[in-house]
Amino acid sequence: MTHKETRRRRLFRPLTLLASVALALSACGAPSAAPPGQGGTGAAGGGEGTKVIIGVGGQTLLTYLPTTLAQELGYYKEEGLNVELQDLQGGSKALTAMVGGSTNVTSGYYEHTIQMQAKNQPIKAFVDMGESSGLALIVAPKNEGQIKSIADLKGKNVGVTSPGSSTDMFVKFLLAKNGMQQADAAVSAIGAGSSAVAAVEQNQVDAAVMLEPDISVLAKRMGHDPVLLEDVRTVEGLKEVFDTDSWPSSSLYAKTEWLDKNKETAGKLAKAIKRTLEFIDGHSGEEIAAKMPEKFAGGDKQLYAKVIEDLKKTVSKDGSFTEDGVQAVLKTQRVANPEVGDKDIKLADTYTNEFLK
Repeated sequence: MTHKETRRRRLFRPLTLLASVALALSACGAPSAAPPGQGGTGAAGGGEGTKVIIGVGGQTLLTYLPTTLAQELGYYKEEGLNVELQDLQGGSKALTAMVGGSTNVTSGYYEHTIQMQAKNQPIKAFVDMGESSGLALIVAPKNEGQIKSIADLKGKNVGVTSPGSSTDMFVKFLLAKNGMQQADAAVSAIGAGSSAVAAVEQNQVDAAVMLEPDISVLAKRMGHDPVLLEDVRTVEGLKEVFDTDSWPSSSLYAKTEWLDKNKETAGKLAKAIKRTLEFIDGHSGEEIAAKMPEKFAGGDKQLYAKVIEDLKKTVSKDGSFTEDGVQAVLKTQRVANPEVGDKDIKLADTYTNEFLK
C-alpha cells in the first residue's frame, strides 16, 4: 500500500458518520443554494439597524457555517446590524452579485480578491473564517478503477460548482501541478447540493470537485466511500497538495470602495464573525449544533454535532489573515489562473485585519 493510499483510507474514516447526517440534510430539503435574490436561512426581514446584504456561496455548505451561526447567535443584531443572508449558487455567482450591486458583502473564498485585483477591480477580504478550502476531487462511479491519477483526467469532464469558482481553480491547479494543460480536461457547472450529487451519482461527469456535506451524501447513495484523487479537508491533505499549513478560504469580502465608505459597518461585521469563531472554538459540536437552524441538522442533532466537531479543526480561531496563508493562495493562483499568472499582485490590497481590532 502506498503512502497516499494509506492517507486516503485514513481520511475516509469520518465519511460513514458524515454520510448519515448529509443524507438527512438532503432528505429534509435543505438547499445548498437558492436562486439569486432569494433569502437564505437566517434572512433578516426588516429588523432595525444598518441594513447589510451578504451573499453566501452555498449556505448549507459547512465551510460557510460561521456566517449563518453569527445570525443565529444574534451577534449581527447585537452589533446594530440588520443582516440579510442570500443563499447563492456558488462562490463565483456570489461574487458576481456583489460586483453587480445586488449584495454589499460576499461570504466567499479569499482567492477571489486576488483574481479581481488582476482585473483591476479592487476587492478586499476583512475577516477569515477557514484555514482550508475543504475540497476533494471525486471520481464518478463509472470511472472507478479507470481514473487513478490526475493524469487520467485528460479528455475527461470534471464537475465544479461554477466556472471561476474555487472548485474550478482547484482543478486547474492540480492539472498544472501535474504538468498538464488546462485544456486537457473540460469543466462543467454542477452547482452544489442535490444537483452536484446527482451529476456525479448519475455519471453526468467523469469526476468532480465537491465539499461537505455533498461528499457524504454521495457516499451514502453509492453505498461506499468514493474514490478521491486529492483531498484538502484536513491539515494533512492541505500540506500535501498546497505545501502549507494554512490556506485562507471562506471569508467576508467587499469592494474596497464600500469598505472605505462603511468602515463602521465593516467593523461590526468583522466583530460579529470574530465573536462567532471564538464561540466555535470555545464550545462543543453539540452546543454549536443546538444554535444552528433546525433543518441543517436533518433531524439528528447528535450526528450533526459530530460533523461540526470535526469541522472545527480547520476553522480560524480569530478571523485574522496571515502573510504565509495569503502567499500560499497567491501561489496557487499563479499556477492555476492565467489571468493572475505573473502579474504584479499587491497582496496588502487584497486583505486587511484592521476591522478585527
